[in-house]
Amino acid sequence: MRVIVSGGRSGQLRQELQRTQPAAVDAVFLARDEMDMTCPDAIGAAVREHQPDWIINAAAYTAVDKAETDQQAAYAVNAEGVAALAKAAKAQSARLAHVSTDFVFNGTHASPYQVDQATAPLGVYGESKLAGEKAMQDVLGGDGLIVRTSWVYSALGNNFVKTMLRLMDERDEIGVIADQVGTPTWARDLANALWESIDKGLAGLHHWTDAGVASWYDFAVAIYEEARSLELLSKEIQVRPLTTDQYPTPAQRPAYSVLDKTQTWEALGRSSDHWRVSLRKMMQELS
Repeated sequence: MRVIVSGGRSGQLRQELQRTQPAAVDAVFLARDEMDMTCPDAIGAAVREHQPDWIINAAAYTAVDKAETDQQAAYAVNAEGVAALAKAAKAQSARLAHVSTDFVFNGTHASPYQVDQATAPLGVYGESKLAGEKAMQDVLGGDGLIVRTSWVYSALGNNFVKTMLRLMDERDEIGVIADQVGTPTWARDLANALWESIDKGLAGLHHWTDAGVASWYDFAVAIYEEARSLELLSKEIQVRPLTTDQYPTPAQRPAYSVLDKTQTWEALGRSSDHWRVSLRKMMQELS
């Protein structure tokens, strides 16, 4: 199987996809200078050149707050780029797997979001990712694979875990939002799920995160505890809970964005590891 993977060289998901690439897959990883997601002609040329069976789109504009004032850039990658990739895939009879986000939901539910539940993004980032989903569906119908995920982190790239470790090393106390709830997801787990999904030929809308539920505060406390256990952090600090009102940001975020994975777990024949188990594995790698 020949696969194109789009995404920046420093992107955490792209790097984990490289690490977990199955032996039976001939994959080519294309960064912006090799396939610019803001240039439809470049996308079409790259897909024609490599003649893939599958394309995994791990490229995205993910600066949630910056997107509020940089709408054009967010839509160029997250919506228009996805549309162009879908058209290029269709022209070459290739399958497309696209990674989307929990931010397509508004967070007003108190139970995990089903794949077919109504979407209502709260900000430009979520709106642009939803526009990409719809553009892909317009081109490919139900043949495309869209995998929504949440709160992705890795030992590679920049993410919440590494930011927390830096702040915990610099400060004696940090405050973290406690009234936004979702599920942390190790990019390694997501990468493995994507490879399994294309091997099984999955299509349509799917959700994949690690198992379990946490607030950002819960996540930060777990990071602190694991860091102390692994001696990644040499001092004691206080992690205190904050409300969203106490830490305003340019973009509004969903208060609850847990995704229901039942359909995907059944399709893959397995469930996810609990997020705390995956966090420990990732931090052992850091240590």
